[in-house]
Amino acid sequence: MALSSTAGHMARNRWWLVKGISMLLTLLVLLLITFLLSRLAPIDPVLQVAGDHASLETYAKVSKELGLDQPLFVQFADYLRHLLQGDMGMSRSTAQPVLGDLLRTFPATLELATCAIILSASGGLLLALLCVLKPGSWLDNTVRLVSLVGYSVPVFWMSLLGLLLFYAKLHWSAGPGVLDDVYLYTLERQSGFILLDSWRSGDREMFINALQHLWLPAVILALLSMAGITRLLRAALLEECGKEYVVLARAKGVGRVRLLLRHVLPNVLGTLITVLALSYTSLLEGAVLTETVFAWPGIGRYLTTALFASDTPAILGATLLIGSTFVLMNALADALTHAVDPRSR
Repeated sequence: MALSSTAGHMARNRWWLVKGISMLLTLLVLLLITFLLSRLAPIDPVLQVAGDHASLETYAKVSKELGLDQPLFVQFADYLRHLLQGDMGMSRSTAQPVLGDLLRTFPATLELATCAIILSASGGLLLALLCVLKPGSWLDNTVRLVSLVGYSVPVFWMSLLGLLLFYAKLHWSAGPGVLDDVYLYTLERQSGFILLDSWRSGDREMFINALQHLWLPAVILALLSMAGITRLLRAALLEECGKEYVVLARAKGVGRVRLLLRHVLPNVLGTLITVLALSYTSLLEGAVLTETVFAWPGIGRYLTTALFASDTPAILGATLLIGSTFVLMNALADALTHAVDPRSR
């Protein structure tokens, strides 16, 4: 028993070590790719600083100050050193440090994506369970069709349609932005999360106004994410329902609902965690167009503005943040799956 326990402990430590090294290597590759993209981009960083009409002497001086006269591996080492010091460069569109801009805009994206994933996870899980309870029924076929259509609809088209219907026609939404102007300039932003800050302000009308601005973009993102969650989770549940222990339990008279909730669902918990993690990171990426349409002051809108302004430091900083979030969410999903599913161990 002691030897078995020691071997199991060593295996777990080895698993965590391998996952940690894998995550670090993935982040390093991500840093290398973003660095190479900045060097291969058709935008000349020297001309952005010195101007299009700079003399050859000025061009050479600015190039040397930026370190562009050094070999690529030296430039990459400098890039890593500045990142470790929290220096992502200066944004040319806001004239502010990129790190400060990202810390200011990322909470808004995180808030929007978190509300969307709560809605999509709840709805997707419920629909998948209902489909598995009666596979092949009219409800199952309808959900599959709607999920396929919802998975294919462009998010920007859905956002524009939502604004037209719920804001311009029905007046159920407060429209673009995070708050009305009467509240926007009086709110003291401490955390960067609009709902939390408006709740802390003690102004009930401000909090309600924040909810009125938030619900439409959150629901649109949730609907698109829920389509993928429903399809993948339905397939996983149906595959699990075809296994021998389920057939045996049904033969012994175990109710379908009890069997599904107490036995089948726990066995696909690892798949559920993975699907939710991937959906959450997809929401962070998909928020780019949604934030642009709804004038949501998150990292997606910041990235769009940087792209139009050819702001290379801001583009690289936002891309690196989104990519790092994707890597970390995948690592977290693997860790949670390893913790809750004994078969993965």
